[in-house]
Amino acid sequence: MLNLKQHIRGIPDFPKPGILFYDIGTLLAHAEAWRQTIAQLADILRPMKPDMLVGIESRGFVVTAPLAVALGTGFVMVRKKGKLPGKTIPHSYALEYGTDTIELQQGMIKPGQRVIVCDDLLATGGTAAATIALLRQVDAQVVHAAFIIELAFLGGRKRLDVPASSLVSYDN
Repeated sequence: MLNLKQHIRGIPDFPKPGILFYDIGTLLAHAEAWRQTIAQLADILRPMKPDMLVGIESRGFVVTAPLAVALGTGFVMVRKKGKLPGKTIPHSYALEYGTDTIELQQGMIKPGQRVIVCDDLLATGGTAAATIALLRQVDAQVVHAAFIIELAFLGGRKRLDVPASSLVSYDN
């Protein structure tokens, strides 16, 4: 089994000074590390028997699509306002300075479906918590949230009211 941390590159001062960005681009570029990442996530999520996986824009799509194939489920996208065609269901949420809105295409999730939220990284948990709230607007049963990377020092897991899994955690 590969050490996935060895395949995740830290980029200092991106997108602004003082931020250390954890880039999964190097993980994606290493075929065996990427295969193991998807296999490990699938092994964690399979026992939950999800009906649908929901990926958060945009790197969450890269994670969720192959994971949905591995689990034999559908995949639905949650995107920023104005990015999805057709009728959408919006959910606005507070940011540190202002608000943002995410959307889900109407009719993609059926009431009562067992849903797992997926993204590449859990930081403060704001977008993941907003995605869970949006899914509950359509009566989805959100059973779990899954991430490749968790920045544990930011406490994002505390903002989620569902169980969460991550493959790699950074404590500072």
